[in-house]
Amino acid sequence: MTVAMKAPAGSSEKAIVDDLVRRARAAMAVFAEADQARTDEAVTALAWSLYNPDHARELAALAVADTKLGNVPDKIVKKQRKTFGTLRDLLRVKSVGVIEDDPARGIVKYAKPVGVVCAITPSTNPGATPVNKAMMAIKGRNAIIIAASPAGLRTTSRAVDHMRAELKKIGLPEDLVQILPPPASKDMTQALMQAADLVVATGSQDNVRRAYSSGTPAIGVGTGNVPVIIDETADLDDAAKKICASKIFDNATSCSSENSVIVVEAVYEAALAALERVGGYRASAIEKERIERALWPDGHLSRSLIARDADVFARGCGLPAAAESKKFFMVEETDIGRDYPFSGEKLSLVLTVYRATNFDNAIERANAILAHQGRGHSVGLHTKAMDRGRTLAERADVVRVLVNQAHTFGNGGGFDNGLNFTLSMGCGTWGGNSITENLNYKHFLNITHLVTTIPEDKPSEEALFGTYWAKYGK
Repeated sequence: MTVAMKAPAGSSEKAIVDDLVRRARAAMAVFAEADQARTDEAVTALAWSLYNPDHARELAALAVADTKLGNVPDKIVKKQRKTFGTLRDLLRVKSVGVIEDDPARGIVKYAKPVGVVCAITPSTNPGATPVNKAMMAIKGRNAIIIAASPAGLRTTSRAVDHMRAELKKIGLPEDLVQILPPPASKDMTQALMQAADLVVATGSQDNVRRAYSSGTPAIGVGTGNVPVIIDETADLDDAAKKICASKIFDNATSCSSENSVIVVEAVYEAALAALERVGGYRASAIEKERIERALWPDGHLSRSLIARDADVFARGCGLPAAAESKKFFMVEETDIGRDYPFSGEKLSLVLTVYRATNFDNAIERANAILAHQGRGHSVGLHTKAMDRGRTLAERADVVRVLVNQAHTFGNGGGFDNGLNFTLSMGCGTWGGNSITENLNYKHFLNITHLVTTIPEDKPSEEALFGTYWAKYGK
């Protein structure tokens, strides 16, 4: 029986939440004495609950059936890849007892739980995100209670069922992982945020703002709207192949999916030709208008077209039959801002294309796009001039700059880059967030510092002020 059984009639949101939190704290009390090996065993159990091929297929099919977002094969890959990568990361680090000992500074660090975690999860990843957050929370010997998106509630509930079953299998309290019961409501989620010790919010910016204003310590993530630059030195076929694979993955449900590509003038036509060769459809001016009317029928993204298969999207936009066999759709744009919806996040197989006079102008365009939407999240670059990555990193207000990578597969952690695996990308104060990195296990730990004396480390006044005095006087 699912743990997300319907709330009893007449029960108040606060009473329901108080009971869940009580059970979570009781489970934590049992788990409190777990050593690192036992803790890692629990993390592995949660990973297997989703990595298990039968479970990954079941949850992928359920998610697509309920949310109508993405596609089953890619959701299976996402669930297994993210879970495998996150498990790799977590098994390589310490989170119990002494996690750092620095005799030279006389400091020893002890890891402690943060407590009961409220995890708000989105409909775009109703299976993968809850498990990803649960693994990180359990790594810190915390308990977690999930507030699922209404559209993804059935999928998330099954994911929680599987996690609880694996915890029971290894002799740990199932209540280390719980979920708010239906019907999903903002009032119940609000009550949970206020009762928990930490809130981690992934999803709509409304959820993130509510998390930060809940009165409980909170971590939120920002809006995606990734622009990617192709400069005149890039391997165009390689860039096109990576952009296509990234753009079409799970029908562009990822916040890391490329939303715009900015191509330097010198290779503009050649780059678009390369994108056409890998399956891109270059929309005409008239077709661009049709796509805009269909995708934003009332000024908001159409639920019937976002994250849909390419043939469904093409028919829904009134595109010719030839477009139905393509993989994604290129729309050429010149302007940026509220009056130009193609400059924002589209959650669909639409890739906006901009022309730049040179690399400097491409950075300016990328920054303008991010200033409109997605500031702090990430930007990409395809180039052979690797020093340009440093230039872009210096000039772009984002947390992540990816060079020569398929953005969706690298931004949230990759096996060929050093970012940790996650499904929640912090965007710093640029994006209204408290973290400037990928969400990871460290965010689920309290640290006690044991401090002992060391030989005095006090420089002279001359050492600290000498240069200043020599320049400006005393």
